Amino acid sequence: MMKYFFAICITALFFNYSVFSQEKTTTHKVEKGETISQIAIKYNVTPYDIYQLNPDAQSGLKPNSVLLIPKNNGKQKVAVQTKSVAKTVTHEVAPKETLYGIEKKYGVSDEALKQANPFLEKDGLQIGQTLTIPSGIGQKNTTPVQTKVVYHDVLPKETKYSIAKKYGITIEELEKKNPEIVSNLPVGYKLIIKGNAPKVDKTAPAVEAKKEIVKTSPEKVSTAVNYLNYTVKPKETLYSLSKMAGMSQEGLIALNPALSQGVVEGMILKFPATISIPQETKKEYAVISKKSNGRKKLVLLLPFNISKIEGDTVNSTAMRLKKDKFLNMTLDFYAGALVAIDSAKQLGLAIDVSVFDSQETKNTSNVAGIIKENNLENSDAIIGPFYQNNVERTAELLNANQVPVISPLSKDTGNSFSNMLQTIPTATAVKNAMFDFMRAKNGNIIAVVDKKKESVIQYIKENHKDVKFSTLTANGGVSAENLKSLFVKDRINYVVMETGNTGMIKSTMATMLGAMAAYKVQLVILEPNETLDTDEISFVNLTKLKLMYPSVTRENESPEALVFEKEFKKKNKIYPSAFATRGFDITFDTMMRLSQDKKYQETIETTATEQVDNKFEFYKKEDGGYINKGVYILYYDTDLTIKQAN
Repeated sequence: MMKYFFAICITALFFNYSVFSQEKTTTHKVEKGETISQIAIKYNVTPYDIYQLNPDAQSGLKPNSVLLIPKNNGKQKVAVQTKSVAKTVTHEVAPKETLYGIEKKYGVSDEALKQANPFLEKDGLQIGQTLTIPSGIGQKNTTPVQTKVVYHDVLPKETKYSIAKKYGITIEELEKKNPEIVSNLPVGYKLIIKGNAPKVDKTAPAVEAKKEIVKTSPEKVSTAVNYLNYTVKPKETLYSLSKMAGMSQEGLIALNPALSQGVVEGMILKFPATISIPQETKKEYAVISKKSNGRKKLVLLLPFNISKIEGDTVNSTAMRLKKDKFLNMTLDFYAGALVAIDSAKQLGLAIDVSVFDSQETKNTSNVAGIIKENNLENSDAIIGPFYQNNVERTAELLNANQVPVISPLSKDTGNSFSNMLQTIPTATAVKNAMFDFMRAKNGNIIAVVDKKKESVIQYIKENHKDVKFSTLTANGGVSAENLKSLFVKDRINYVVMETGNTGMIKSTMATMLGAMAAYKVQLVILEPNETLDTDEISFVNLTKLKLMYPSVTRENESPEALVFEKEFKKKNKIYPSAFATRGFDITFDTMMRLSQDKKYQETIETTATEQVDNKFEFYKKEDGGYINKGVYILYYDTDLTIKQAN
């Protein structure tokens, strides 16, 4: 039950406190800056009592609005000071102390301590601070008021903050009532807001209040049994997990008590090591060698837009090349593809390559005419066009013949066709690869995310519910104390930092660097961050924290990569751009797959490949077609180079 402390000034007198009224309610005019908690304390009621009479107040208080306040009528007991004024108690903050530890030591609530020390909200807890301990510490043994239990069922998109605000309590008080939600907040969980739940309720799972868990011996589980870890995937249920584990639902819960609170995506469960867990068939990376003797037909549809260049009476071809970035990208891609075609010839691959001008803009192209005039339905694979709409149109026209249409550069995802392949991993696939890597290392994942990054916050909460969010200060900064409290021993602590705020970046890094003596820590970002490249951020510190990030491409200095670079420079008198390298990678990879004694689609079902700077690890999508999940995990090493994480 929530405790409310009242400061009653007494000199040398004794007082008995009671309220007498014939009416059940009174009114209160809201003043600017007042909170529900302050009003509740003033009238000796709870915030929940006020919300019951004023449901609109849950969306916020407006100055000068009038609230109905239930009269206490003496039903709630108020702790009364006696004999003399309590002496002021102070506490000097020592190293490694936390707010929770201090509150526990003196038996005060988080709200009461912060009311007595307003600077805590702004500055946080600092070593050497002198705290005023509220005089209510002597009231710790006051007989609690018998209150009806109030529950709240967690709805989708609700947070601890929104729920605590709704009932006028702090997040700390909410967590003390419901310790199971400290790490996450499962949808459907029945929270205790007010009062204490009967002990018998603890035997039932919170997300399914109507069901009763029967206590049984956990399927002959013994300490001698070996276990393996399993990460819960989307849409999995207690029933499906128990079937996979070869156990009853009760036995699986006994082995994994957290399941009694519901199945949450991202949970790590114990499974008997004797069972085989069906996994998404992970593609094995392999070098494909020539096998087939039959001739194959490869087509490239590239947007040269020659008719526009020839019809341009204002700009010369040279001037257009200087101005037209899209044309330069096309020519770079084509130059890389030509090196791949030449390499295939040297290997003796029997592949006929045709190149057509797709004459495309974002919403138009000549692909329909090219397909009809050149019988491209007989092709073995097509690379291009560049724009997503045109790729989809090409795939649609060739879908009946199941000719693979490979999208080389588009990051968009629109309509799907069974014969269409997206070679650039989506932004979500890139981020998911980072989280998959961290979980594979049994990492403790913590997120430090700027409040402005709402899309990142939503993405993590919806897709990676096992991730803990570090609390931010009132002004949006990093709470160093809270971040450090989330670190765990004997596991690597990955701190996923998403912010462009220089101060927030520095304080996060400083906290991590200070904790390195006691904890394993590594800094992680999910997408490029320009602020990290400024002079204000120490590159050396980034290497100390081994900054890690996911990337679609890598910086390859292998002998094979140097051969490509040398050949490209020999032919074009310049070093290859990223588009030129991609042109080589996609074209050469496609030609090697076509050289097999099986269809192109069969090779992508079984084998993942890696070329100069790009991976090709295709998986079939639920709505049709294929998506590439070939992502590199890179990090800054202490020798000031970028390496691939193993």
